[in-house]
Amino acid sequence: MHWRRFSTSSQGWTGRFLSVMILCAMLVVSCKATTTPQATGDPDRIILGTTAKIRTLDPADSYEILSGNLLYNLGDRLYTTEPNQPDVLPQLATALPTVSDDGLTYTIPLREGVTFHDGEAFNAEAMVFSLNRFIENAGSPSSLLSNQVESIEATGDYELTIKLKAPFAAFPSILAFPGMSAVSPAAYEIGEGKFQSTEFVGTGPYKLVSYDGGDTLKLDANENYWGDAPANKGIDLQIYASSATLFNAIKTGAVDVAYQNLDPNQVKSLQGEAEKDKLQVIENEGLGVHYLSVNVLSEPLDQPEVRQALAAVIDRQLLSDRVFQGQVEPLYSLVPGTVEGSKAVFEPVDGNAEKAKELLAQAGYDESNPLTLDFWYRSNINSNVQAANTIKAIADQSLPGILNLNLEGVESATAYENLDKGAYPIFMLDWTPDYLDADSYLQPFMDCEEGSVAEGCTSGESNYQGSFYYNEDVNQLLDNQRTTTDAAERQQMLTELQDTLAKDVPFIPLWSNKDYLFAQGYVEGAAVLPTSQIPFKTLKKVSAQ
Repeated sequence: MHWRRFSTSSQGWTGRFLSVMILCAMLVVSCKATTTPQATGDPDRIILGTTAKIRTLDPADSYEILSGNLLYNLGDRLYTTEPNQPDVLPQLATALPTVSDDGLTYTIPLREGVTFHDGEAFNAEAMVFSLNRFIENAGSPSSLLSNQVESIEATGDYELTIKLKAPFAAFPSILAFPGMSAVSPAAYEIGEGKFQSTEFVGTGPYKLVSYDGGDTLKLDANENYWGDAPANKGIDLQIYASSATLFNAIKTGAVDVAYQNLDPNQVKSLQGEAEKDKLQVIENEGLGVHYLSVNVLSEPLDQPEVRQALAAVIDRQLLSDRVFQGQVEPLYSLVPGTVEGSKAVFEPVDGNAEKAKELLAQAGYDESNPLTLDFWYRSNINSNVQAANTIKAIADQSLPGILNLNLEGVESATAYENLDKGAYPIFMLDWTPDYLDADSYLQPFMDCEEGSVAEGCTSGESNYQGSFYYNEDVNQLLDNQRTTTDAAERQQMLTELQDTLAKDVPFIPLWSNKDYLFAQGYVEGAAVLPTSQIPFKTLKKVSAQ
């Protein structure tokens, strides 16, 4: 379990990427503006503004959206994602893996003629070094490989062989995670905790020119890049202290592109500018999901009818409209609708007060015996505060005198320390997956390593989440969907898992994020991938028409 998977900001990411199952493509809300203002700064460089912070640029320890974006553009991996492509594509590999019949051995041919930013040659040994370093340096994301991989070997100058501990259908998507970037063996060390937070030496289309851990970072196009050259000469990243200063920067033209994080009112204002042909707004479904973790051992939530009633009374579209001005998507499963395998299992009962009243009556609650529940949320996250108050208002209006929600706020850090201690009957959380596959939205919630029906989950993912849900059939289904190579069979398992989620309700999905990228009218090639990454190499300034 990685606590970084829980975010401490309303739109920030703490977690992870990628999948062979990526289906959603970019949605451009407004095309390039028809009136093109004078470009700012160097006509061949792009100024990118953000409020997100950089903790580290070391690929073996990076687990945040901004550093993932930078590594995506500074480095190359065995596999990658590109705009308008539904699957992972070979990058430093020259083809998809050849997989043994037992699903355990992956043989990967590698690209020749690639050099690192320091001039060192890339080969199979360098890739082995990079992946082993990812595991052995024991950084935040190391378990992505260490939990799956038995061994990594160079079986030729340009051939890599990876053996898994158990078959895993989505393994190629993990190899596209930005932290799997190849790094120069001459510039890095293997050893627990041996990280280089302000440096990067890889093979990608950009080189890191300057970064001292502050609020500015400079990338130059790699003149020796093996692939297509970037459309610009470099990227200048400016980190702003607040969303207000970033908002002003994109409004005044101080930055060419802005990404992460603006509040809903600022996004709405910029959308208005786009409608006037003054700005481009690129919108895409995000990775993150927001949900309620329900402690199934806590009375009266130990009754399925009570959990089902709570899930039914919440009007997700109303929540999206009132709190976020339509800038999030209502979520009807833990698996977002843009991810293959999703089933909107909560949609049939969404905002159904009559169904909720009926279920509460079955559990023994009505006007003469109302139900009161403590409802916890992170008090330092404004969107959570607003969402909690809106859900309470929905319950008060829909089931007056029957369901009373007692709101309780707590700081994120305190919450994360106490989730697995059973301190909270209901808690509002958010999650971003390691890779964009249905498995990464189900296994980290519903799986349990140790437990029983009577005592719940005593060790495992649902324990860490504060739900304590235990279901042996679910555990087996989770294992089976990971190992099967039959797509239809896997889909059936994923459907069954989500049907069980709606029946047992250990978690209640609320909304999923959207990503917004803002670009001046003179910028071409602005895009957001389904993995929340921005390809820098397609960005280009153009002259006024």
